[in-house]
Order: sequence, then C-alpha cells, then structure tokens
Amino acid sequence: MDYALLNDVRHWMMEKALPFWSTHGPDCAHGGFIEELSFDGLDAKASFKRTRVTCRQIYVFSHAKQLGWSGADDLIEHGVAYLTERAWMSDDHGFARTLTRQSHVLDPTPDLYDHAFAVFAFAWAYRATGKSGYRQWLYKVFDFIQSKFQVSDAPGFWHHLPPTGFRQQNPHMHLLEACLIAFEATGDERYRECCAKIVALFEDHFFDLRTGALGEYFSKDLSVPAADEGQIVEPGHQFEWVWLLHQASKLMDRQFVDPMRALFASAEERGIGGHGGVLNKMKRRGEILDGGSRCWPNTERLKGAIALAEIGDQHAYKTIDQTTRMLMTRYISGLSEVSIPAGAWNDAIDKHGRATSSTIPASTFYHIFLAFAELMRLAGALPSVETKFLSGAGLKASERAKENPVTQKNNAPA
Repeated sequence: MDYALLNDVRHWMMEKALPFWSTHGPDCAHGGFIEELSFDGLDAKASFKRTRVTCRQIYVFSHAKQLGWSGADDLIEHGVAYLTERAWMSDDHGFARTLTRQSHVLDPTPDLYDHAFAVFAFAWAYRATGKSGYRQWLYKVFDFIQSKFQVSDAPGFWHHLPPTGFRQQNPHMHLLEACLIAFEATGDERYRECCAKIVALFEDHFFDLRTGALGEYFSKDLSVPAADEGQIVEPGHQFEWVWLLHQASKLMDRQFVDPMRALFASAEERGIGGHGGVLNKMKRRGEILDGGSRCWPNTERLKGAIALAEIGDQHAYKTIDQTTRMLMTRYISGLSEVSIPAGAWNDAIDKHGRATSSTIPASTFYHIFLAFAELMRLAGALPSVETKFLSGAGLKASERAKENPVTQKNNAPA
C-alpha cells in the first residue's frame, strides 16, 4: 500500500474535511444540515432538506468521535434534535422525506431509505456516546419499520408508503447496513434476525450468481419485471454489497466468498469506464445507460476491494491503491477545471472524465468518510473502533501499527 497516499487521505479526513463540514454543514438557523454548498464554500440555498442527509451527517460525526476527533458531541446532538423534533411527524407516520429550508414538512412520504438511515444514525450516535435516548430512538424507528413497511404477503419491505411502483433493492441494502451497526451497538437479536432476512432476499431475489448482476427494481413478488426497469444495474451497489456481505459474514458466522467475488468481478469487468471511474448505470447485459461516474460508486469500489483484501485476495490491494488515487485526484483535489474548497469534493465526472458538479452535495460525505475510515482501519493509520459483538478480521490496529510508517508519523488522532 502507498503510505504517502494514505497519509494524504488521513490528513484530508481529520484535518480538512471534518473541520470544514463542522463549520459549513450545520443549519444553525433552522436545524439539521445544509443540503449542498457552492464551490466557494457557501450555502447553495437549496429550497429543501432531505431527512437522509441529516442522518448521514450524524453518522459521520459519530464515527469521527470514535476515531478521536473532538467537537463531535454538539454536532451529533444538533442532528438528532432535528430528526426527533422536526422530521419525525408522529408515531403513525414516521419521518418526512423532505422538509423546507425553514424545517416545515415538504414531502411527508415515509420512505424506507430514510428510515434505514435513521436507524443507522441513531445506532452510530448511541455507539459513540452511550446516551440512552439515542438507543430509545433507535428502537422506536426500527419498530416503525417492522410494523409499517413489512410486506404482508411477500418477503421484504415496501420502499415507501403507500406503496407504488416497483419494489427496490437499494433501501433493503441500507437497512442491512443499519441493522449491522445496530446489532453491534446493542447486541439485540432482532437486528441480527433482520440482517439474516435481508441477506436471504439478496441470495434468493436480488442477485443472479450466474451473471453477477444485482437488480435494482422488482415486481411485488420480487421477480424481475419485464419492463426496462428490470434490466437496470448500478455497479456501485454491486461493490457496496461486497463490503456488506463481508460485514454480515462476521455477524452470521458464515462465508459469502462466492457472491462477493462474483459481484466484484462483474462490476470490474463491465462497470468501469474509460475515465477509470465506476459507471453510474448500465443494463444487466452490459449496455451503458449512464457513462458518467459520481464520487460515491468509487468509494464503494474501494470498500469492496478492502473486503476482498481481508478475505485474502492479494490482487485487491492494487485496486485499493488505484481507487484511492482516483478519489483523491479526480474528486477531492488536483482538478484543473474546478476549484474545490479544502475538505470538499467534486461530486461527478461525465463520460469523458470532465468534472460536472455545480454544487457540493453534503450527502456524499457519508460515502467518502466511511470508505476512507475503512482504508485507514485496514492500514492501521487510525485507531480501530471497538466492536462488542462482531468478530473482527485481521490484525488489530495496534499490531498493524508496528510496521506502518503512517501510524509511526501520526501516533495520535487529529
């Protein structure tokens, strides 16, 4: 691994990005967090705020706190107050999907994606602080999901209420992510059971092991619809599932080596564009639907490669270095066509590799921070977050640090 590059990543995370978003991200007037910034670092004045963005920012600052970054507590509390006092409509209706800038309900639709991220946020906040109120909200939101979103005559959950359109893989994936950390934070068997059910959906319905394709949209019975939507594949989600299956293997005491490798190989073979980034969208047979590359699919490629490295695939380290360099040079720094504030990013490139973002979406911070935290954990360049219930893979950070020049130079968290 390139330790000079790792040192740049660590410096950007802890000394640039966290200070930047702790200063520019909160909406101090109306609560929650600002949706997007302009490239001069100012509020881009979006007319709405999505619940999921506040959830993601709570996660970032909770994880940062566990990595030793000071100043996170007030930011976590600020986000939680917005969720519980503004975004939560009632025990019967859950969270609104979007609010106005003034924090009035704009779209009251209960969305599984948002509620999954709320579970994720409260679990991380409880894990980082130990505050019982955050744990109570974690249970409350999970109970709402179980009682309101569960499909009565088919496996899985509705994507929003009332249900319309095709059923979706994506919110199930994020509910798995949320339940993994919820179990790790609490040890409550309900979260382990939910993880097992979602992994079963992946194996039985979402993923085709023969082709390596992960579907996005499904009929009510989770069969592949004949409509065009049934052919849509997002390579970024394939990489994301590689990492999630690796995490689930620790929880479920079983291996997912074959689907992990099939997902990764399919996304690598068909899902990488000529610009070197992960394609946004394609069809099951490989036809490109969107040849651009947002930042987030590349962070998921990094996480997927880290997962493969941890199960012994040595070739994954080359992908780790390549993808990290791609993120740092094409999205975070080194762009000649866009001036990016320190601690921020360009969110997208087009099919020719040209930067296309007009604003800096706050939602991307979750993707970047988690991927880089995983990279630093693998390298031992930041203190590992203690796990209470999941069995970790590989050496502890303290053991890896003995041979790691990054840790030797930076032996205390920023």
